[in-house]
Amino acid sequence: MSDKLQQIIKKQNLRDNNQENVNDVVQLVGFVIGDEEYAVPILSIQEIIKPFPWTRVPQVPKYVVGVFNMRGAVIPLIDLRLKFGLNQKKHNEETRFIVMRDGDDVAGFVIDRLTMAIRIKKSNIGPAPDTASGDDTSIDGVGKQEDRIITILKVKKLLQRDF
Repeated sequence: MSDKLQQIIKKQNLRDNNQENVNDVVQLVGFVIGDEEYAVPILSIQEIIKPFPWTRVPQVPKYVVGVFNMRGAVIPLIDLRLKFGLNQKKHNEETRFIVMRDGDDVAGFVIDRLTMAIRIKKSNIGPAPDTASGDDTSIDGVGKQEDRIITILKVKKLLQRDF
């Protein structure tokens, strides 16, 4: 077998091995609410934007701060601090709105701070803690990295309308 052919086969084997590794990794976007770091799958995020004016809506739960218009669509805006039982915080330079989508369900969520894109091996993601198990929890799992633990949220549950 020629050296050229051996090099091509070697490159292809390396590429195939990398392809397998890609399938073993979950890509997430991390953000902070209060003192905790959370993450959601990157493919569920439609946009990440700086805060802008929204319209308040009467007779909705306290965590639904209002609605906003995004390219002709009226989207509810949910403050995750309030939804998770924390005190409301005045928006600052780090505050962001994350617009998430699951099928036809879309909502914007107020977060304290964006962290980073995160890649975690599936083997480093554990189930939701026993205290938060069941269909009613918004926790999908717990990702472990060297120096931190990241709570992975269920986008479908976050988008579920109870108002």
